[in-house]
Amino acid sequence: MDIKITKRILEDYKKLKREIPILEAELQEMITTEAGMGNDTIFDYRDGYPKPQSVIGFNWPLYENRKKVLERKKEKRKAVEKWIDAIEDGQTRCVFRMRYIDDMNWVKIAAKTGYKGNHDYPRLYIRDKYLKESGIK
Repeated sequence: MDIKITKRILEDYKKLKREIPILEAELQEMITTEAGMGNDTIFDYRDGYPKPQSVIGFNWPLYENRKKVLERKKEKRKAVEKWIDAIEDGQTRCVFRMRYIDDMNWVKIAAKTGYKGNHDYPRLYIRDKYLKESGIK
């Protein structure tokens, strides 16, 4: 599946990184504990009239849905990391890596890139300029 990088995906990357381990733990818990067990009611007609019966079992639809969500989030994370690694300019790649992968704020990024007095410079003249030149909205 081809994922088109947008500003929204870049900004959601940090949240995505936090959600993946939580989803993995949730899936593991569903398998190893009773968290994956579900309860449903069916009607038993063996006596000629509907008699409600409780059926207990593993909630496969919920498990499969969460697994799909996890795989989609992992694909997005890999796409963002691959996209950042493919940036040719070293300083631009470094700014994107520090901002999104290392989760640094603009003040720290400015200090590390030599723009300590102007923390807007890396955001405006490196990141935003690259996004605009690349046609990313």
